[in-house]
Amino acid sequence: MKWQELGELNCPIARSLSIFGDRWTLLIIRNSFLRTRRFDDFQKQLGITRHLLAERLTRLVENQIFDKVLYQDSPKRYEYRLTERGLALYPIILAFTNWGNSWMNDGSFAKLEYVHKSCGKKTQPTMACSECGEALTAHDMLPFLGEAQ
Repeated sequence: MKWQELGELNCPIARSLSIFGDRWTLLIIRNSFLRTRRFDDFQKQLGITRHLLAERLTRLVENQIFDKVLYQDSPKRYEYRLTERGLALYPIILAFTNWGNSWMNDGSFAKLEYVHKSCGKKTQPTMACSECGEALTAHDMLPFLGEAQ
């Protein structure tokens, strides 16, 4: 099955993976949350080939994850800024970070930690039920197919 075909499946995970289901795209998104915006900076930080980076950035712009914004006219240079749709990916980045800190670290790596700016305290991102506030785990969930809108 091709990447584009994933976007046509009746599965929100498959449709999402059709946009950012490879290692480079998630790393580009991660770096954009670290304030990287320019092509050369992404390329330097990630060590990705220019061709692959251009391809991934084009897909992210086409899918409205980034806006491509001109910042220099001669020669033309662009920045890639997260859209509202792109900013909505932040919980996924937090979840990957939390999982990686817990399960992909034998103690030889420093953990990436977060401070909540509003209260100034270190925080552990968690998922909670929107109705009762209880923490969500795989054992407590019952997925079902809802109605198409």
